[in-house]
Amino acid sequence: MSRIGLVLVRLCLIVAGYGCAAVAASAVLHVALFAVAGFGVAEAPWVAAGSVVFSVPFVALFVAYVAFVPAAVAIGVAEVAGWRSRTIHALAGGVVAIVALPAFWSARLGERPDGPGAPLGAADGVSEPLLAAALLVAGIVGGLAYWLVAGRTAGGWRRSRRPQSPRAS
Repeated sequence: MSRIGLVLVRLCLIVAGYGCAAVAASAVLHVALFAVAGFGVAEAPWVAAGSVVFSVPFVALFVAYVAFVPAAVAIGVAEVAGWRSRTIHALAGGVVAIVALPAFWSARLGERPDGPGAPLGAADGVSEPLLAAALLVAGIVGGLAYWLVAGRTAGGWRRSRRPQSPRAS
């Protein structure tokens, strides 16, 4: 395959990996916040079914939008450096989550509905440390999902094939 073909295939794989990472991060956020929302064991199957069908893909779009720039930087660095380690991709996912974390607080332009000193979502029972921890875990899982799809072959487009030497007959 030509070099251009390898780069195009790699770009498609990166986009697919980023989409899978956003969906995985969204699913983790849903699972982490089920208990906080007050759903019991009896309601869990119904809530999970509704989330899988509508809410997880919808939140995945938001996650992909918020994390695009830091994730693009992390993906670019991993591609250029040829990092293929799952640990590096998991840590990069965590860093992307930490960098994207302020977007969740600036959603209301810095105003909190409970007053300026109240924790974000205090009326809903969600505290800032719990939200930050859930986002960090979601970023790590997103990084691992990206590694499963595209990270294992990072930098493969840069490697040139050695010309095969003709066999001596």
